Amino acid sequence: MILTTTTTATTTRDSALDATSTATTSRRENKNALWGDHETSKESSMAPLSLPFKRRLEMGSIVMWHCSSFYLMGFFFYNWTRPFLLPLAVIYLIYMVLDRSPERGGRPIPWIRRWSLWKHMAEYFPIQIIKEQDLDPAGNYLFGYHPHGIFCFGAVSMFCTEGSGFSRLFPGIGIRLATLSVTFLLPLYRDLILSLGFCSASRRSCEYILNSGPGQSLGIVVGGAGEALVSSPGATRLILKKRLGFIRLAIRQQASLVPVFAFGESDLYNQHDLTKGSVLDNLRTFVKDTCGISFPLFYGRGIFNYDFGFIPYRKQVTIIVGKPISVPKMEMGRSEPTQEQLLEVQDQYIKALTGIYDRYKDRYAQDRHHDLEFIA
Repeated sequence: MILTTTTTATTTRDSALDATSTATTSRRENKNALWGDHETSKESSMAPLSLPFKRRLEMGSIVMWHCSSFYLMGFFFYNWTRPFLLPLAVIYLIYMVLDRSPERGGRPIPWIRRWSLWKHMAEYFPIQIIKEQDLDPAGNYLFGYHPHGIFCFGAVSMFCTEGSGFSRLFPGIGIRLATLSVTFLLPLYRDLILSLGFCSASRRSCEYILNSGPGQSLGIVVGGAGEALVSSPGATRLILKKRLGFIRLAIRQQASLVPVFAFGESDLYNQHDLTKGSVLDNLRTFVKDTCGISFPLFYGRGIFNYDFGFIPYRKQVTIIVGKPISVPKMEMGRSEPTQEQLLEVQDQYIKALTGIYDRYKDRYAQDRHHDLEFIA
């Protein structure tokens, strides 16, 4: 609304522009207030003390999940320092060695997946799931999640908890999330993630899940550790063209491929780029190639400040679940799909994933400075 009326067209246009600018600024401020995106404000670097209790719960849930591996392992090693707890620690260590749950689909416990903790964690960003099509619970599905981001918060919330409502959106679909086998060497933490539905990313584990009956499905963060090293706000760089293993798995097990794109996953942290060929870059590449673990030099916000810390920024993550892609059957007498089949399905998958990005980018990636890019 223009508050002053002038007699000249030029002044009228200027007033209209001023009003439009004011309205735009107001909408931006309202949006920041809605999502709690105070870290974009330069007025103060410290979090106010008067935040609602709900926001405190959301922050607490992020901290608890982020630090769970440290305090659970810390408790385990504490047991070794107390003689009366030492026998329990030894028994647990034997159990760890003998337990084969990571290779058998984990052991998801529904009531743990429904903890209110996960709801608060999803609402922190917030995370929402949009499906383009219902999934038939009689089928098996392999969900490819993109991009990796730094810590895959969207993938964890979607596949391993009910915080974002996966079972409500896809009734009858039993889902697991594949991760590195080395993760299950962390005492006590391994049992937490097994109860959430994490499983080993080994071939035997993935095949076991997809052969477990109707509806049993698997989520894979396709880009892996390499993709985490190129994650940065406002850009989406995917490592996909050289990833044929998940397509080979889907064809062997006759599981439909479901492309999943998470807008905002790459915006949760900033990352320092290392000089190509530097000592630190070479060391990081060596660790990634030998252990499959990446060490991005990331930073986000703190618990009580908005400038620096290990907590992700409050940025909305919108996960689009695309339509399933049927895979061809293997030729008679073959135990592996042909290269032509792999490339054909990969082409369909990349086109479907690109289609998702193009349909939703102007709504959920308005602040992007680069469009979707396949770097490998």
